[in-house]
Amino acid sequence: MKEYDPNDAIDYIYTNAPAYAKAKGELAELEAFKSSLKAIKMSESSEQSLGAQEREAYRSEAYQSLCKAIGLATENAEALRWKLLAAQMRVDIWRSQEASNRNIERLTK
Repeated sequence: MKEYDPNDAIDYIYTNAPAYAKAKGELAELEAFKSSLKAIKMSESSEQSLGAQEREAYRSEAYQSLCKAIGLATENAEALRWKLLAAQMRVDIWRSQEASNRNIERLTK
């Protein structure tokens, strides 16, 4: 089994937490803008009914581009999240192994 230095995992979490926070912030910003963009596109529509305006807004290139950006931002945030969780798991595993080693040492003395 490969040995992990818990300090490396903690350093990883510490140095990558800002990137994760930024990714989550970007995702939140895109999600918030989604409703605004829909309203903007609906107001630009020449259609009279709300349903037709909504349809026009959803099919606009800007709205579709925003949805793709939300998908990419979600992917980025989730990738960072799971890397951070994996680093945390390494620290937890190390902690458990050290506790087991201490118990073995106590039993073999």
